[in-house]
Amino acid sequence: QVQLVESGGGLVQAGGSLRLSCTASGRSFVGSAMGWFRQVPGKEREFVAAISWSGGSTNYADSVKGRFTISRDNAKNTVYLQMNSLKPEDTAIYYCAARRNSGSSYYRGSYDYWGQGTQVTVSS
Repeated sequence: QVQLVESGGGLVQAGGSLRLSCTASGRSFVGSAMGWFRQVPGKEREFVAAISWSGGSTNYADSVKGRFTISRDNAKNTVYLQMNSLKPEDTAIYYCAARRNSGSSYYRGSYDYWGQGTQVTVSS
């Protein structure tokens, strides 16, 4: 079992930045690709970004390309999501996820473990 804990959410004005962190504990983190997803009430959880175990492969949703950057520090069992040029439509609960596979994926169903989420609110 892997436990994931997100942090770094909050309230920010449009155009601002936030950095989310997700720290894993429990079962070995080794070999796990990681992803970030987000969800607003009444909508499905959607893919934001993913990173392979090595960090050499990343994927982004079109809506965040050029603004968000996913990275990881395996020595700290932590994955990050740097969010710049934030827009009101980025407002959502952001979830960290891990999969028992080293390759990154945009497919929500391929992830095995999920965090509790952190709220990001972008005001206009």
